[in-house]
Amino acid sequence: MRIEPRQLPATLPFLGDLPPLLTRLYAARGVQSEAELDKSLARLIPFQQLKGIEAAVDLLVTALEQRQRILIVGDFDADGATASTVGVLGLRLLGAAHVDYLVPNRFEYGYGLTPEIVEVALTREPQLLITVDNGISSVEGVAAAKRAGLKVLITDHHLPGDELPQADALVNPNQPGCEFPSKALAGVGVIFYVLMALRARLRSLGWYESKPQPNIGELLDLVALGSVADVVPLDANNRILVHQGLERIRSGRARPGIKAILEVAKREAGRITSTDLGFIVGPRLNAAGRLDDMSLGIECLLTADANLAREMAAQLDGMNQDRKSIEQGMQREALAQLKDLPVESMPFGLCLFDPEWHQGVIGILASRMKERYFRPTIAFADAGDGLLKGSGRSVQGFHIRDALSVVAAQHPNLIAKYGGHAMAAGLTLPQENFPLFAEAFDAEVRRQLREEDLTGRMLSDGTLAVEEFHLELARALRHAGPWGQHFPEPLFHGVFQLVEQRVVGERHLKVVLKSECGSVKLDGIAFGIDRDVWPNPTIQWVELAYKLDVNEFRGNETVQLMIAHIEPR
Repeated sequence: MRIEPRQLPATLPFLGDLPPLLTRLYAARGVQSEAELDKSLARLIPFQQLKGIEAAVDLLVTALEQRQRILIVGDFDADGATASTVGVLGLRLLGAAHVDYLVPNRFEYGYGLTPEIVEVALTREPQLLITVDNGISSVEGVAAAKRAGLKVLITDHHLPGDELPQADALVNPNQPGCEFPSKALAGVGVIFYVLMALRARLRSLGWYESKPQPNIGELLDLVALGSVADVVPLDANNRILVHQGLERIRSGRARPGIKAILEVAKREAGRITSTDLGFIVGPRLNAAGRLDDMSLGIECLLTADANLAREMAAQLDGMNQDRKSIEQGMQREALAQLKDLPVESMPFGLCLFDPEWHQGVIGILASRMKERYFRPTIAFADAGDGLLKGSGRSVQGFHIRDALSVVAAQHPNLIAKYGGHAMAAGLTLPQENFPLFAEAFDAEVRRQLREEDLTGRMLSDGTLAVEEFHLELARALRHAGPWGQHFPEPLFHGVFQLVEQRVVGERHLKVVLKSECGSVKLDGIAFGIDRDVWPNPTIQWVELAYKLDVNEFRGNETVQLMIAHIEPR
């Protein structure tokens, strides 16, 4: 692992009266003007810039006026769950008489609006199908729905294939010809935009002349959760959505389900950050879709009953514990596959498979192996009927979905189907094709990346001066975000004297440090350390990459270093 300085522009922008450190942090993340730091809803990109939005609203207005039965078809991850919830609650707020949802079970039907899911949907007798967080590649599914006489509205954010589905309306910032400036909306963000456009049309039609206008801002906690959990880039527009949602949660106005998940995770709602949404709430919600059926997660988010929400949150927490156990076993097996392989012989693109691996956990396994070996990784599980299902995670500079497209073009019939985006992708292929696919994927990674690209690096925002290790700065950094993908939380580095060290839990290293000049004493914690190295009383000096954080214990707040990387110096 190497630590490199984050690049700054030649000239720092004027960002008002911010402290110099915050100005540098924002400039290094591409902020060019003070306006980009305005997180008010008025700064959101107008919905009118989304291609297909007017046709979508036309469909929805007709559905509301005719009291049609609407069925939302979602996805089985946190973005899909929050998008489904936002769609159901939002349409009900705006006056829809009949709204229900359907989420494909990943083990029975796989992803998206397939013809098989349309058959299931027809048993609900809908008149309008709305996809959320899927549908852009559902050419056959949309055709099946249209043959059955249904109207279809696609809302999605994934990259399209060569052919678009022939839906009645399609809203996706990444579809060809869409000039919406932010291509980073999550699926939950897209359906929220559709609701904004629908409310505006209903207002112009006079729906609210004799009754209060619904406040769809009540849904922003869900939008924030889905956006962060889906790891979409937090550009200026997404930062507004996430900030506004966090403010609702912190002020006690979150959905009962989100409150309950935070309670079961022992997190105080008033202090949460975007990181908590991604690492605390998101995984518990995702556990339902990974191990069983995402309907439990959606019901937890939908319910207005706090007691019922707590019961479901407890079930989700239990599932998450099961998921962790399964994941740890799979990690051990994956490492065993690679332990005798010399580094110089390791593929540039890792493909891993075990017939006993759990379909719902291979994405996390791929992520863990990618983080360990610093190379694009795809983990596969047996999907039955002679097929393997793969989930891939990538590194910076390698667009994994486009790479799959290249492999598919070079080797026709090798891959049954695939989809995704730059950093994550999924695919299905016949089991007998696995060796050839692994070879072809490795070749494509080697074509695009060099060996030095696979060594792993951390981008640092520099070193902190002794006088900067204080609570006020730690608090300011916590709330200066929201931080996330492509807008990373500030990371600093430096050399420290190791005064005390001990392991807490199973693999967490708790340390007491002194600054290099020895004048400041600091607490720090490193999660998931290598027990073969730590603790080690012979090590007196260490180089750290760390985040400056606030630790609260029994009502007292102190500065704590959240250590992302530690090595002897």
